Amino acid sequence: MSDADLINLYSGRILALAADIPLNQRLKAPQATVKRRSPLCGSTVTVDVVTKDGRVAEFGQDVKACALGQASASVTAANIIGRNRAEVETARDQLKAMLKEGGPVPDAPFDGLEVLMPARDYKNRHASILLALEATAEAMAEVEKTRTA
Repeated sequence: MSDADLINLYSGRILALAADIPLNQRLKAPQATVKRRSPLCGSTVTVDVVTKDGRVAEFGQDVKACALGQASASVTAANIIGRNRAEVETARDQLKAMLKEGGPVPDAPFDGLEVLMPARDYKNRHASILLALEATAEAMAEVEKTRTA
């Protein structure tokens, strides 16, 4: 990776998002907690959720990731309250398609993930970028399972 590539990949906007991650405290009484880890780089994101009527009412996370993973977690947290599982799964799937298949930017309110478009060419970064949405979708699925069990 050249210096110019690194500058493009780690833009000021990505670094600003990484430096100011909302909801970055763990919840005291989550209904579900999921920890996801990227095997390539070791980045981890732990997500806590509380839902009400199928929507995220409370959210907390612990992010130990590269700037790209942190930026993704930042955009996720800024838009997660009030979202249902289908919306989170759609955002996850759209982000994955944007990175891996050249798909469009995820729909609003997760359209801020477009900042990660330059990471398309860096496959070794994709797993870290997907961690926050993957963990959130999984946590919401766990809450639903406990409610129907």
